[in-house]
Amino acid sequence: MRVFITGAAGFLGAAMARALAKDGAEVHGLIRCDSDRSALSGVAVHWHVGDVTEPKTLAGAFNGMSWIIHSAGLLGKAGLSEELYRKVNVEGTRNVMQEALATAPQPRVLDVSSSGISGTTSREPVAEDAGIAPTNPYERSKAAAEQIACEFAARGLPVVIARPGFIYGPGDRHVLKLFQAVLRGQFFYVSGGRCLSHPTFIDDAVNGMLLCLRRGRTGEPYHITGPRPVTFRELGETIARALGVRQPWITVPEWTAMLCATGLETLGRIVGRTPPLSRTGVSFFSRDRVFSWQKAHQELGYTPRRDLVPGVTITVAWYRQHGWL
Repeated sequence: MRVFITGAAGFLGAAMARALAKDGAEVHGLIRCDSDRSALSGVAVHWHVGDVTEPKTLAGAFNGMSWIIHSAGLLGKAGLSEELYRKVNVEGTRNVMQEALATAPQPRVLDVSSSGISGTTSREPVAEDAGIAPTNPYERSKAAAEQIACEFAARGLPVVIARPGFIYGPGDRHVLKLFQAVLRGQFFYVSGGRCLSHPTFIDDAVNGMLLCLRRGRTGEPYHITGPRPVTFRELGETIARALGVRQPWITVPEWTAMLCATGLETLGRIVGRTPPLSRTGVSFFSRDRVFSWQKAHQELGYTPRRDLVPGVTITVAWYRQHGWL
């Protein structure tokens, strides 16, 4: 089994690489020349220097591969332009799919999308066919990228789509900021923290995505999320207990948080720094986003195992062991 992973040095890509190497696969990873490879220190990876936005660097890279995992992409972050999201997440996906289509024999491809492309939801978990309603540049780019994956599936490329939820766990630097804010007493609730999120521990995400590759139907999307949705209040309190600090207690109205975020974004553009709070972030904490994993359970045998308390406990222990907290 030879597997090629784009974004192999990232949090999710590295976790996939470790799991596959442990299972005996020959792992190949795409990496930019300036990327940090430390997440895969000690793991046997055949590195390919390139960039999904540069098609020439992908030429011939997939020859002899059984699987391709396309996990490279830009995560949601304040200050990034819609154009940049499209260049990396949309055109990057097109380039990967085009090269895979031209490879003989064609490898099986996993496109790592996002459950967020469904936008806000009701308080009941929504299925994959609930419709697409992205609310920000990141989600719009992932929705467009998924559409490209579906177009290539219609052209005969064996592509399966995974829509992971809000992933956290050891090695992640993106959600680390949330843990740091709770530790410093800087985390606050928007509108009481009543809205729901759907956290997914990294081990569950990896297991679900590998099941997508092994058993998923071509062109089909599968939600890969944690066992249950939780309120942001439960999330904040769980992190605080694991850290041994005071639980977050401040709550502000959504309009106040949005006004502050607008001002911070303006200041950030002036001084050239990423603001600590963005309008996209406020929207994330003030909307329900919950997703059903029953399709993945019924078709793939996926069942998330790690609930919030043990997942957060493991994550905090790892962060502290590595000096991140």
